[in-house]
Amino acid sequence: MLNSNERKKEFSVVTFGRETSFQGLLKFNEIVRVQGKFNGTIEAAGTLIVEKDAEVNADHIIVSSLIVYGTVTCDVHALDKVDMMTGARVKGDVTAVRIRIADGVLFEGQCSMTNVDKEVEIFSRPSEEIKSELIRTGKEQRTFESSSSTVKT
Repeated sequence: MLNSNERKKEFSVVTFGRETSFQGLLKFNEIVRVQGKFNGTIEAAGTLIVEKDAEVNADHIIVSSLIVYGTVTCDVHALDKVDMMTGARVKGDVTAVRIRIADGVLFEGQCSMTNVDKEVEIFSRPSEEIKSELIRTGKEQRTFESSSSTVKT
């Protein structure tokens, strides 16, 4: 028999079904899954999941984590992460510690990552500069593709 420390923590999941339309202020601490339509404001300490074909039109969303398969129209602030999955549509600025945007996402807005120790700009250097650095350091020959050209080192 497991004692209380060994038991897995159970999370409750509340689902707003496909035929559900909700308007107002939504607050929660665990997991909410939206399959229908939501209009209003979301301020929560839990995880919000916006399913495929779901629509969330809000003043703003503040959550721990957001996973989007459907449509979100508003600014989003996540204390942990935002995952935009294939087929998602997000219109609004997104702020989070971790942001993942899959292929096939329609995203219109700006991303801001919080709690990052230092800025890293990987796309600001010309490909020739990267190639020269790799040759100087004796790296093995590889082919790198950039948006403008193919670089062989």
